[in-house]
Order: sequence, then C-alpha cells, then structure tokens
Amino acid sequence: MRGKMKSLDVFDRNLVKAPDDYAPFIGARRLERLKRVADSVGGKYWTNVNSTMQGGGVAEMLRSVIPLARGMGIRADWYVIRGNDGFFRVTKKFHNMLQGVEQPISMEEIFGAYLDTINENAKNTLIASDMTVVHDPQPAALIMNEVIFGNILWRCHIDTSSPHQIIWRFLQPYINMCSGAIFTMPEFVGPGLHIPLYQITPCIDPLASKNQQYNVQEALNILSTLFNEHNMDPNRPIISAISRYDIHKNQATILKAFQLLRGKHKQHPPPYLIFLGNTSIDDPEGEEMLCQLKTEADDDPDIRFWVNVADNDRVVGALMRLSRGFIHVSTREGFGLVVSEALWQGTPVIGSCVGGITRQVLDGKTGYLVHPLDVEAIAGGITKILENPAEAEALGNNGREHIRKHFLLPELVSKYFQLLQFYTGKSRELPNFRLNALSYSEILQHLRIPNPYLPKLSRLS
Repeated sequence: MRGKMKSLDVFDRNLVKAPDDYAPFIGARRLERLKRVADSVGGKYWTNVNSTMQGGGVAEMLRSVIPLARGMGIRADWYVIRGNDGFFRVTKKFHNMLQGVEQPISMEEIFGAYLDTINENAKNTLIASDMTVVHDPQPAALIMNEVIFGNILWRCHIDTSSPHQIIWRFLQPYINMCSGAIFTMPEFVGPGLHIPLYQITPCIDPLASKNQQYNVQEALNILSTLFNEHNMDPNRPIISAISRYDIHKNQATILKAFQLLRGKHKQHPPPYLIFLGNTSIDDPEGEEMLCQLKTEADDDPDIRFWVNVADNDRVVGALMRLSRGFIHVSTREGFGLVVSEALWQGTPVIGSCVGGITRQVLDGKTGYLVHPLDVEAIAGGITKILENPAEAEALGNNGREHIRKHFLLPELVSKYFQLLQFYTGKSRELPNFRLNALSYSEILQHLRIPNPYLPKLSRLS
C-alpha cells in the first residue's frame, strides 16, 4: 500500500539503477550474493524518511540507495518532511546537543518549532510499508503520530554516546517505540535504548558523478573555470578540505595548521588550501560558520573558499583527484563519507582519530590519523604528503582498495535487504551486524504474543 503524501515530499519514483553496473567495482561473486538476498524480499515495500533531498551524506546515499533497491525488485520510496527556518534551527540544536555540545534551548522551541512542524507534516500523511527507516532526529517524532505503519527503524548517523540529557530524554521515548535502531558504530549508541540495535556503516556510490575516477587532465578541464575565476595557478599543489561548515568539522584548526606549515616550511611552489562546501536547508548555522572562517583567513592569498559551486559533484571529484592531500579532522563525526570519496580518488587523507574516520583512515596505510586539535600533527601530515610523493601515492592506492572492499554502495544495500528479510519473516537468522542481546521490547512482545523467532535470538545472550 503506497502512502498518500501531501505534507511530505517524495523522491522521483521513476529513477532506477541497474545492479549489473556495479559488477566492475565489486566483482561478480559479491554481486550474485546481493542478488540472492534481493530475490528473497522481491516485491517487499521499503520506505525512508529524512529532512532533506539535497545536501549532506544521508541525502547523497539515499539518492543512490533507493534507485538501486528498485533495480533489484524492491518497492522502495523516500519521503522528506517539510520545515521552516525555525524547525531546522532547533533540529540543528538537537544535532549538536546529541553530540554533547552545550546550547540553550527552550520548551517553546521543542514543543513549538519542532513538534508543531511534525504535527503539520503528519496531516494527510500515511506510510504503510514492510520497513520504514526514519533518519536522525528531525523526523523522529513522526513515530508517535500514528501515520507510519509497519516495522519502523530509527537510523542515527551521529554519535549519541554522551548526549545532552534534555534532548536525549525527549527523543528516547520516540526511539524506543521503534522496532529497532541502526548506528554507524557500537560506540555511538545512546543510553537507555530497549530495542534491537544494529550497526551499518555508510558507503559511497562508485557510479555517482563525484566518484568517477578522473585522470589528471580530465580533472583540470573540469576545474579550469574555477581556477580562472579565483585567479589560481593549477600547477601549484593543492590541499583540500571538503565538508559543510559546522562547528564539529573543525575547519578553523585546518586553517591554523596550514598557516603553521607555511611558517615552518617554504615549499616551492607553495600549496593552496581550498575549502569547498555547500550550504544546506537543514543546516542554518552553515553561513555563520563560513563567515567566521573567512574572517580568520584574513584574505590569505593561498587560502580559497569555493561555496555552492556549479556542477558541484564533478567539481568535488575533480578537486579530490588533483589534491595532493585531503584533510578531515572533525571533533565529532558519525562516519565522514567525504573521507571515503577522497580515498576512492586515490588521495591520502589526514583524518582525526574520531568516530567512523578511524574505520577509513588506517594510520600509515591510507593516510595519517591525528588528534583533531593537534595543529602540529596536522601540519606534519601535510608536510609528509607534500615532501614524499611516492609515499603519498602508495597511501592513496591503499585507500582506494580499502574503500572498494568495505565501503561501496552494494555493501550498504545488502545490509538493509537483510533487515528487510528479518523483519518480514523471510529469514529466521539474525543479521550478523546485530549489536545487542535480547532486548526488553522483544521479550515483552514475546510475553504478549509468543514469537517463533525468539529462540534464534538466544545465541546473543
């Protein structure tokens, strides 16, 4: 049964991806395994709900995940809630406070800007599917409005291990109403959840335009207009930092490390530092952060800001391909898809030893891990990459292979299909990415209605 959506926006139902197109990247054997799982849930209905179709890693993944699922015989849809500036401002506070940031927040914001918007979205909304994945805190309260029917899983893309208690206690009842919750890493699970928990790491789509693997000349051609517009010499080495502008992305420390590097080492020719990032409708703090960063750069001629560029995806891929090194030193990070994208282009990464970055940057093998606030270590990593091109190339090659094995889109889709198998009764085997033992909600449900699947869960005890 398809939902009649008047409040929520719906992703184009005509977009489909052919699974065989992924064979060159993952190999015939892995593709056949994926097809077998898909065949077992063919015709099942899987929906996703989040807060934006543009900007951010969640939207980027869903733009590829949904068409690929459709191409494998799954009825897949993606709905997006609508909100005004007040809604996105308060949910940005949720985002920050769930990751431990102290910020003032009022009951008027929570019960007005947030819940009133959720209630407005719930009007004339109905989703009835075999499995609905609700992404992050923005749409979480929809769960209580009795407009989503079927198995509901909350997908958390951030670190909630030490959340601000006010926001966590507000959201926790909604989350505990779900059939399960999905986290990027076991360490990110917030306290007091009584439902089945799973781990799924994000992945990149090798068929996306930003992940096309360009040669140097192709990359130069794509970036030629921007080089001219910003009066830049394309023959000078480039260090890049690509992300939205956010307090946790820690761009100010990157800037300090780059300035320290130039004070200690006189490279010839000197490198550029390019910050590339777009603004997003659900991230109202981005413009403020960008202004602060430009003020700290103080018109430094070697530091450039490319914001909301045309042909964004191809520009991102080309810039990563040309960059001698990529820096992503977040103080908090759910995963950091941009790290996978850089490694996929064969570019070594200087990454912080935080969250999902540590699963991608293997110190000394695919890049260098540093403390996010260690300006000296970041500057040292840049120096190694610039002064040791053979080592940098080896790091990049290792990084590309690491991503190919672990973080390409079919791996992500396979895990969602396994959840669909389990929650529709097509499989009695627990997914091997289950994190917790028997949950309180499962035991309570079994006491009400005996569940033949419950003995299979006992192996986690």
